Order: sequence, then C-alpha cells, then structure tokens
Amino acid sequence: MRPPFSGPIFEGRTQAQDSTRHLLTLTLVPGLTARVIAQLAERAPLSEVIAHPDDHADLVPEGGRAGLRSGRAAERAGQETAAAARLGIALVALTDARYPGLLRRIYDPPPILYVRGELVEEEVAVAVVGSRGASMAGRTLARSMAGDLAAWGATIVSGLARGIDTAAHEGALDAPGRTVAVLGCGLDRTYPPENERLAGRITSAGAVVSEFPLGTPPLPEHFPRRNRVIAGWSQAVVVVEAAARSGALNTARCAADEGRDVLAVPGHPTQPGSAGTNQLIRDGAGLVRSAIDIAQELGLEVPVAAPAPADRLLGALAGDAPVTLDELRDRSGLETGALLARLTELELRDVVRRLPGPMFVRHHQAR
Repeated sequence: MRPPFSGPIFEGRTQAQDSTRHLLTLTLVPGLTARVIAQLAERAPLSEVIAHPDDHADLVPEGGRAGLRSGRAAERAGQETAAAARLGIALVALTDARYPGLLRRIYDPPPILYVRGELVEEEVAVAVVGSRGASMAGRTLARSMAGDLAAWGATIVSGLARGIDTAAHEGALDAPGRTVAVLGCGLDRTYPPENERLAGRITSAGAVVSEFPLGTPPLPEHFPRRNRVIAGWSQAVVVVEAAARSGALNTARCAADEGRDVLAVPGHPTQPGSAGTNQLIRDGAGLVRSAIDIAQELGLEVPVAAPAPADRLLGALAGDAPVTLDELRDRSGLETGALLARLTELELRDVVRRLPGPMFVRHHQAR
C-alpha cells in the first residue's frame, strides 16, 4: 500500500505565513509535482531547499533551480499572492488548519489550495459525479440524491462540469445545503463558462477550489488531477451515470486507491451511459437505489419523514391501471423534477415499471 503523506510538514519549523510562501514558491516551479515537494519537505525545511536548490539536483530540474537561485520563483510567488488577494481568493497551504483533513491524507495532496468561499474543518463529504452528457433521468436523480444528502448534513463535492456535476451542485444548493466545486483550471476562470452563476452560488454556500495557479486554462490533462482532489475530499464517491470511458470512472479509481467507498447507480445494460456504472458494481462498488442507501453507508441520520414523497407516489399508483406522468403529478402533488427522481428510484428498486407512452404501473410482486 502506498505510504500516505500526512501531518503538517512545517510543525515546529516556521510560522504559517512562511509555510504558505515556501509551498507556493515551489508549487510554481515547473516540473515540481505535489509528491516531489513532499519528498523535498521530508529532506529539509523548504526554506533551505529554496535557498540551496543545487543540493537537491536529483529532484529539482535545472530550470527550476535557476529560478530559485535568481529569486524569480519567489518573486512570482509574491505576485501570485497579491493577485489572489485582489480577487478575494484565499491561499490555503497543506500546513494550514483549514486544509481538509481527508484530502491531507491522500498520497499526493495539493501543497496549495486556491479557495473562494469557506472551508469546514470537520464535515461528512460525498462526491456525486457522472457523465457530462447525462440523460434527463440521470440528472434528475443526481439532483434529488444530492439534495437529500445535503439536507441530512452532508457536503456534496463535484467538479462543476456539465451534466451530473451541475445537477449535484444545484440539488445541494436547493436543499439548502453545502457543496464544494473542484476546478481543473485557475480560480480566476470558470469552466464551463455557462456555470459562472452557479459557481457564485456555490461560493456563498460552500467553496470553489483549485490547486492550479491563476490563469491556468482547463486543459484535458488537468482533469485527472482535479478528480483525485474530488475523491480525496470525500468519504465516498457516488457515480450516477458514466460511459465505459469516463472521467467519473477515474474519480472512482482514485477513491478506491485511497480506501474510500465507491458507490454507483445501476442502469439498463443497453444504455451506453450505464456501461461504466454497471461495470463498477460488477467490480464490487456498492449499489445505490436512493439517497438512503448512501446515507446508511456513511452513517448519516435520516429523518423519519424522508420517504414521504415516495409514499405519496405509491399512493398515486394504487391499482393495476397504467398512469401517465401528468396524472401522477396531479395525484401526488409532486413537482415534475421531484416526481421524475422518485420514479427513477422506484424503478431501480423494481417497485414501479415504465411502459411505452410513457406510462407507469406499480409492480405488485416487488417486496
């Protein structure tokens, strides 16, 4: 098993402000990954590494050593700090008490987090991720599950992407509850651009974070790094919809590598968007039918009244005659979004069957 990198690496050596400055300086040196910076910190105080970079030529490339020797790296760190302050962005170092505890314990935690919003020291965090091109049923289910979990006290973590991520953030905000968005670009950018308003809402009810310096574009190679942060932040990763080749599956693998729970919503075997989630379940991921399954996995306390919307829906399906969506909405009193989410949950549990039309009928043989 890979050794964790845990605990404050400057404890007893420098003050917090110096720790942040030194970590930021090295983070901005090209070629130095989070893991290499951790290895340097295990050797010596980072102030000494910065002052004498040639003593660490095996880990710091020549270009980086030249930048440290000349002072250009430290100057850039000062400029980055000033720019972040102007934009209202906090720089939270690995050594900072505000740094998320679970994320600190992964193999290669980001040395610096750029943060808009508020970090919480102790929280139950659940990642809800999935396809950018998700179906309406998948988006509705993600929104409903995230809303329920947020209402029960969980923080919903996702990547602000189109599709499932957006639905999960919106569900948490509507609960109302807390949500965290992790970006694959600099925090002075919003990707995708149409989610700029959503990012602002998240900042007011949680946090938008990134490990990437300001100005960093959303390049494809950045998203696997973002995914490891999403997984590392969370006790569990829930995949709602995912094709056979999907970034959400990368997030699930990161979670499994760190010993976190991996859960998935099953789908019809002929649907491409279900191939990834069905494979996860086949490989041992927990099967999710509703938010209650996730809450039970995490030990969240679920209010007794939580199943009430499904009860109303089952009452509206009494009898053997198929019922249209409009009839179910009128009988149950549920809004369309909540109605579709509950129908999807009941279909997954084989309590309700969908017929052409579309129409719905209760499956009375279900236990």
